[in-house]
Amino acid sequence: MPEITVPSDAVFPILKDNILVDGFHIVIDLEKSHGSVIVDALEGKEYLDCYGYFATLPIGHNHPKMEDEGFRRSLMTAALSNPANSDVYSRQFAAFVEVFREIAVPDEFEHLKNRAKGIDGGGDKILHFRDAFHGRSGYTLSVTNTDPLKTADFPKFEWPRVSNPVIHFPIDEAVVAAAEAQAEKEIEAAFKNDPHGIAAILIEPIQGEGGDNQFRPNFLKRLRKFADENEALLIFDEVQTGMGATGTMWAFEQLEVTPDIVSFGKKTQVCGIMSTSRIDEVEKNVFAVSSRINSTWGGNLVDMVRCARYLQIMQEDGLVESAARVGASFKCGLEKLQADYPVISNVRGRGLMLAFDLPDGAHRDRVRTDCWEKGLATLTCGPRSLRFRPPLVFSEADASTASGQPGLDDRRKRQLSTADCRRPGSTRVGNRLSTVDSRLFRRKSSDR
Repeated sequence: MPEITVPSDAVFPILKDNILVDGFHIVIDLEKSHGSVIVDALEGKEYLDCYGYFATLPIGHNHPKMEDEGFRRSLMTAALSNPANSDVYSRQFAAFVEVFREIAVPDEFEHLKNRAKGIDGGGDKILHFRDAFHGRSGYTLSVTNTDPLKTADFPKFEWPRVSNPVIHFPIDEAVVAAAEAQAEKEIEAAFKNDPHGIAAILIEPIQGEGGDNQFRPNFLKRLRKFADENEALLIFDEVQTGMGATGTMWAFEQLEVTPDIVSFGKKTQVCGIMSTSRIDEVEKNVFAVSSRINSTWGGNLVDMVRCARYLQIMQEDGLVESAARVGASFKCGLEKLQADYPVISNVRGRGLMLAFDLPDGAHRDRVRTDCWEKGLATLTCGPRSLRFRPPLVFSEADASTASGQPGLDDRRKRQLSTADCRRPGSTRVGNRLSTVDSRLFRRKSSDR
């Protein structure tokens, strides 16, 4: 039986004849890509990966522990048939749930569901924030409000939307406090105008697509209080911040507040929610009544098996702790670039979830394009931000290579570049941001 594949040079012709091809114009070599390096099958060019398939790739490509024979057998067994997991139960499904519960789920979260408290006679609205991204299907169309094209012309509910008091670095305490006060005033007004209609407060601990926007922990604590006082649930969307990206398994674990529900996805491979016991205040909640939240398959069994192995490797290799440590180093490198180049501002990040701003969207887009041309895969977010989403295996050397770390001498830069980012017969990944077109990064006048 032949492999299901085509020659690399046939990929774009076939796809362009059948679908909209508007992504990154490389053909990924899934066999040669390794760790934090993407290899283009067309040219053999290597890209240092600060893209991570939009933050979905936790341990990079071809981690040696993914070659374990027992895991490969489990993966193939799950791949040959995809059972309706909600109705017909398998050993692989149970094993995934066991591993996920043991490694990823905090003790206070009693309920898990692949794939909120309502009030009798009301409770049908979700209070949410400006610049939020919560998906592009179903009810999420009513709360996502980043790029208007993503929600335009779809039916949506008029649910309460309030301002987002984001932090800009360095922090101006007075400005942030005023923004928080305004947001709280809007929240108070929303509950006053509809005291029984708001079922939940929904927020991303860090708004990803909206601009890598961070909030002060004290503001999130105030949301906890608003939810408690108004019999609403507090929901954290950790689809992008979860699974170790911020240096803890879940971002809320370092923000001094526990939500009632956490939604997860991306790095977890399967999407779902987990809930504390607060959901049990409603006797017939979605964890107790059949078919309230469900689908034919109830999740993909192959994804579950892969996620279980990812979690085992993350635990064995201390990758969550590494994300905190390497992320701090990467952020330091970006701050050094900011000190050197006036066009860079607002460097920010938790763990390996990092970003900085440029003067405007056009400038940002030129820098992003130049990064890809120089071999650094990055993403945009918000109106003028460049964001970085490397896998959890990203090393100190990778961080130095990505930022160019001006504080390192040339000899050390060469050592980092050649020691960690070379493969025989392929293009070397060099110090990336420091090689971006100098016309895009102009030094401060004192350095000229």
